[in-house]
Amino acid sequence: MITQEMIDRINELYHKSQGPGLSTEEKEEQQMLRRAYIEAIRANMRANLNNISIQEADGSVTDLEKKFGGIKDI
Repeated sequence: MITQEMIDRINELYHKSQGPGLSTEEKEEQQMLRRAYIEAIRANMRANLNNISIQEADGSVTDLEKKFGGIKDI
């Protein structure tokens, strides 16, 4: 899970990279935080896509997660 503190740190490191630059440790931290952020976005997207239901023309509702087995990896 991504916290606001992690997002703030990502932004802080980005702004520092645009100015004086980052140390090797800071570059590694930035990459780790970015990977965690992207994974959180992907997990959220998977959960959203797996919760989609479609109402068919006959009035029935099709749960796409059950029909297609859900999205495991994006």
